[in-house]
Amino acid sequence: MSIDVRVPLSVGEVSRRCGVTVATVHFYETKGLIHAERSAGNQRRYAREVLRRVAIIKIAQRAGIPLATIKATLDQLPAGRTLTAQDWKHLSTIWRDMLSVRIHSLSQLRDQLDGCIGCGCLSMDDCPLRNPADRLGQQGRGAVLLDQEPPAQD
Repeated sequence: MSIDVRVPLSVGEVSRRCGVTVATVHFYETKGLIHAERSAGNQRRYAREVLRRVAIIKIAQRAGIPLATIKATLDQLPAGRTLTAQDWKHLSTIWRDMLSVRIHSLSQLRDQLDGCIGCGCLSMDDCPLRNPADRLGQQGRGAVLLDQEPPAQD
């Protein structure tokens, strides 16, 4: 039995084959991560390349990549075709670099937390997490954060 790659998939088929809910498929579409055409009966129909795209979205989400970043990166690739190994190399390189920066930052945070155990937040002028290098002290004496005007609400 051969599969006709020209026959589009229903939202239920995409959901089942990707292991996500129908709501997730719709959500990805509203965020511009995937695209559907409408049938004569106004039903969503997805090209088969959506299957690989959803798989890549799921991998990126599992790695903690924000959806907006996933979209921006996917938007760099040609639309309307199945993503290739070269496309994956491009995506994974960008995301790997982002993850390396995040891992480095989290490692520093973890290591600085050890110093906080003895502090008990009693040293606001020397807290490496709340006030690194006493940046707040340069703004004046006292509770400088409390003196700031709250952002205007629209």
